[in-house]
Amino acid sequence: MDLSLQNPNGISKKFPQFDTVTDASDHFYFKSNNTLITSTNTPFYRAIMKEWKILDKNLPHSIYVRIYENRIDLLRAVIVGASGTPYHDGLFFFDFFFPAEYPNKPPLVRYKSFGFRINPNLYATGKICLSILNTWSGPSWQPNVSTVLQVLVSIQGLVLNEDPYYNEPLILINNEPIWITSYDYKSKKYSDNVFALSCQTMIQLLQRPPLNFEEFVVEHFRDCGRCILTACKAYMNGYVRVGKYQDCESLVCDRKVKVSKTFLSLMTQKYSILFNLFVKNDPSLNDFRVQLNELMEKTEREYVEKAKLKEKKLMSRFSGIVKKLFVLSKCVKGNAD
Repeated sequence: MDLSLQNPNGISKKFPQFDTVTDASDHFYFKSNNTLITSTNTPFYRAIMKEWKILDKNLPHSIYVRIYENRIDLLRAVIVGASGTPYHDGLFFFDFFFPAEYPNKPPLVRYKSFGFRINPNLYATGKICLSILNTWSGPSWQPNVSTVLQVLVSIQGLVLNEDPYYNEPLILINNEPIWITSYDYKSKKYSDNVFALSCQTMIQLLQRPPLNFEEFVVEHFRDCGRCILTACKAYMNGYVRVGKYQDCESLVCDRKVKVSKTFLSLMTQKYSILFNLFVKNDPSLNDFRVQLNELMEKTEREYVEKAKLKEKKLMSRFSGIVKKLFVLSKCVKGNAD
């Protein structure tokens, strides 16, 4: 069957990647005091202006930034989860604060976690462990060299990656991390949980979008809602391993992925809530629910047919081998006689 996974109204109007806003009242560092924000003839001011120029010209298409007209010491960014990871199509918000010592000291950064720990480097408290922020071992912040753009790209590429389980260090020896080596099923289990928490984060964002990103949140999930819901169903049915569903691809399943009862229970609940919230943004999704269920039924039928055909071929091959062995044994016996 043909199933349209794109927003039937087309791509939403462009949301500027870099822009200036005024209301910073819900920013995590709103009450932090920096006496240099009104001074223009300082290294701090010049460093901030340099950061703004870099961000305005070089942001990847999946990162959006808002700066504040009256609070140049604050910045908010959102990263769109990359395809091929358990974070795909999710939105992840980060609040930055530039201390008076900036750029000699790195910015303070807080992840808007809603109380969920979706990565070993992103704590439920909002704390971020990243060497460039001097909060973890490794290449540290370099004054007048390191940039906010590098911080954002590091979070996107090194933290929100395809196998977040392997970000978790086991212990420290001489202040150096000894990395976990483990079985693949542990990585899969971790990614399953990450995706479920990412869906819960989507729910929280739809219910309480951050200031100045309200329109962006609505438009993003209106454009990506069908792909997200299809991925949810594909993962719940074991047709695709979590994180491996590509943007709006058709479903072809040759071998099912084992789905744990815990993951299925979590996603059944999250999927229902997410679908209802998406429908508020896009009423046309009411019809999509039926179409998606039909797609899952079709995929299951195709999988069963392929499994039967594969079994038939294996049995035929096995039967052929048995016949050859039987003939060979008769020949051996005949030669012996």
